[in-house]
Amino acid sequence: MTDRTPPAPANRIPRGVWALGFVSMLMDISSEMIHALLPLYLVAVLGTPVLAVGIIEGIAEATAAITKVFSGALSDRLGTRKWLAAAGYGLAAVTKPVFPLATSVGALVAARFVDRIGKGIRGAPRDALVADLTPPHLRGAAFGLRQALDTVGGFLGPLIAILLMWLTAENFTAVFWFAVLPAFAAFALICLAVSDPPRPEGLRRVRAPLSRAEMARLPRAYWLVVGVAAVFTLARFSEAFLVLRAADAGLPAMLAPAVMVLMSVVYAASAYPAGVLADRMDHRRLLLIGLGVLVVADLVLALAPGLAGVAAGVALWGLHMGLTQGLLAAMVADTAPAELRGTAFGVFNLVGGVALLAASVLAGLLWDLAGPAGTFLAGAGFAFLAIVAMWTLPPSRRTR
Repeated sequence: MTDRTPPAPANRIPRGVWALGFVSMLMDISSEMIHALLPLYLVAVLGTPVLAVGIIEGIAEATAAITKVFSGALSDRLGTRKWLAAAGYGLAAVTKPVFPLATSVGALVAARFVDRIGKGIRGAPRDALVADLTPPHLRGAAFGLRQALDTVGGFLGPLIAILLMWLTAENFTAVFWFAVLPAFAAFALICLAVSDPPRPEGLRRVRAPLSRAEMARLPRAYWLVVGVAAVFTLARFSEAFLVLRAADAGLPAMLAPAVMVLMSVVYAASAYPAGVLADRMDHRRLLLIGLGVLVVADLVLALAPGLAGVAAGVALWGLHMGLTQGLLAAMVADTAPAELRGTAFGVFNLVGGVALLAASVLAGLLWDLAGPAGTFLAGAGFAFLAIVAMWTLPPSRRTR
């Protein structure tokens, strides 16, 4: 396992992390071109109930989370991460043509399912690779940068989707075909521009990462991070409900991707500064701020009238994502042993995926029973519970 690139200066984010960020950006452009339109396509074109949309989204993300456990553990067992991550990006790329070809809900669900398996295969090895490539004092910034570039794709994808919907007279299938191109570009980039770093001397070899003995090596601080993140995830169900909330407030179908654009612009703009801040302050304080923003976002989405209220809530939702997602990844990297980072990220994402499945199903059920207000008020309640649970976390290492 060798790195063919020279080491980065001590205060500069490594080139491999930048490359992984652009890989994430390209794949997100592809995914969000589809994801921004898929809820409306399912509901408006194929007549799928909103509860079913919640179940589909929850199962898709839970599938990715379960797969991350095994891919992360395998990366620890093999001592290499790049090619597992590349395999995940490749699988996601080859599933993209299924979306424009599908003519039934079953085919779309199958495509979404396989696409999320690809996400699961790449997720934990990629995050562990970011931690392996980056010195500890820059991890917050590195995870923030990767997340920011990923999120740039998150708003470029819907912007392109809006333009193509206008140019094609709201032809969903044509937009889905255009989404195939950046997915294959992402796969090519990770194959050509990313390398595993040299294995540190003396790092312990892990033979059975998911065994009871190895799992016992994950410290209490790590499990506390996992527990708080699980409660937090119950409050941040699938972003598909943001799109549906905007449609409920009167946003035309052609402009539906603008919801993801707004969220992602705020997310991208805040992720890297939040990562830099995470390297300089107690993680608990920054996480508390992010959770507080989520409570306000849910309340605005539940109670504020009209499209202006929805826009404010969506912007706040993006801000809370920027403040918390890279931070949680850095907290996992800081609390897990180096030889078990892949496993640690896998378990972290598994627990989060199960929580996201429960949250998305509950959100869809509440939407059908009590409307948008019931869904987002419940989210605010879970966010408040996460704030209470957060005080079980120890101070971050850099503040001790």
